[in-house]
Amino acid sequence: MKAHSILVYASWLVYAPSALASRDQVVLKDPAATRATKNVAIIGEALEYAGSSTAYFLQKYSQERGIPLNITVYERDGHIGGRSITVGVYGDEQNPVELGASIFVEVNHNLMNAAKEFNLSTSGIRELSTEGPVLGIWNGKDFVYTQNSGGSWWDTAKLFWKYGLAPLKTVKLMKATVGKFLKMYEEPYFPWKSLSHVAYELGLTAVTASTGEQFLDQNGIGKLFAQDIIQASTRVNYAQNLPLIHGLEAMVCMATDGAQAIEGGNWRIFSNMLAASQATVLLNRTVSKVERQEDATYMISTKGTESSVTLDHQTFDEVVLAGPYQYSRIDFEPEPRHLPDSIPYVQLHVTLFTSKHKLSPRAFNLSSDEVVPQVVLTTLPPGEHHGSDPAGVGSPGFFSISLLRPSMDTREGKDELEYLYKVFSPTPLNETFMANILGLAENRTISNADVSWMYRKVWNSYPYEYPRVTFEELQLDDGLWYTAGIESFISTMETSSLMGKNIARLMVDAWEG
Repeated sequence: MKAHSILVYASWLVYAPSALASRDQVVLKDPAATRATKNVAIIGEALEYAGSSTAYFLQKYSQERGIPLNITVYERDGHIGGRSITVGVYGDEQNPVELGASIFVEVNHNLMNAAKEFNLSTSGIRELSTEGPVLGIWNGKDFVYTQNSGGSWWDTAKLFWKYGLAPLKTVKLMKATVGKFLKMYEEPYFPWKSLSHVAYELGLTAVTASTGEQFLDQNGIGKLFAQDIIQASTRVNYAQNLPLIHGLEAMVCMATDGAQAIEGGNWRIFSNMLAASQATVLLNRTVSKVERQEDATYMISTKGTESSVTLDHQTFDEVVLAGPYQYSRIDFEPEPRHLPDSIPYVQLHVTLFTSKHKLSPRAFNLSSDEVVPQVVLTTLPPGEHHGSDPAGVGSPGFFSISLLRPSMDTREGKDELEYLYKVFSPTPLNETFMANILGLAENRTISNADVSWMYRKVWNSYPYEYPRVTFEELQLDDGLWYTAGIESFISTMETSSLMGKNIARLMVDAWEG
């Protein structure tokens, strides 16, 4: 029924009550009062953001349609927000720093809208000072590109002198590609029942079918710009090189306009989404079994994260698995009709540390009077296509090092200015590496005076984004939904949120239908 006909029908009910009363005394009831309450379980996973988004939009859509709803969220970890998590520098939670997903951008409509709706303060990318470059791209031997504070005209001139029109062509190609993706938010494409189908309709499978290297070459982007600049972006965002990552993800890496973060941590978006959903949230609760009953409902059994003892059993009309099936460790009985492929995920080591030392020019083959850029991204030197190891990190040895901000260590009566660093690498940082980048003597034991605080985290952070043209089903079985299939298409906070929104809309449409 069209919107205007609904309004006409509603006005007739309001302004003609006597007509109804004269015919057998018909009593009108609220449609919601005659509908059975829907009970939905969302099984969360520390890798995912989609669970919070699914709950939020389920509540929103069901309220619009007058459908009573109960949502229960099971979260294996003790926090909400997936890979968006903060830790306290020096163990002080009042001094948070992002450990995982750090930024979102202006084309991330769900996150931008949520930040406004929940009145969350945002901040852009901060530059520490005007001393020296703020950004440098290092290939293990030389800095192939540097950028000063604010991006001066001289930086722009250097860019075009070295790479010709490749920067402009890349921006044009990125906008055209992202423009196709943004149609997934709108009718007639939204909501989509098949990710594979909507990607094909929008012409995006032609982009995911190629490697980033192939896609850029097909569109006239010079190999030097691709290797120096675009590959540095795919490495810092996905720890992957252009000859392996698909073209769509490479383009997403270049959509950086309006980069920002939530003050206090991006996890606050997803925490607020869950609060708005009015869901019952059970943290540190592991789902051990999902059993389909004869009446098509699902029985969920849970246990504590640190215990093998079953805590409870609850029955739900529908279940959303908001995390990779291969990491769920759930006993599904019977096995779902559609089983997602087990795909390799990047194992990314994230290291935060504080030190009184600045990065050493010597470690980057600079003269002693030169300043190392605030953010060091890496690429591969000419002729080194995939790196000399399976992780693809190559001769640089790491994916990125960022000097985040100055930090004052006031523990135990100290009052010392230090620097807070964040490193992405394929393996744990060892003392040799630390001594090198901080300019300390080789084979020196790193003391607390050199590195006063360190925090390490290993993520199965995102899939290896190999080229492909088909993606996982949204429904593994009747009433069993799956969000993580979008990870091999585009892996971001925003796209996980979009998948949650899409599934929520499909569920509510089906209930109403």
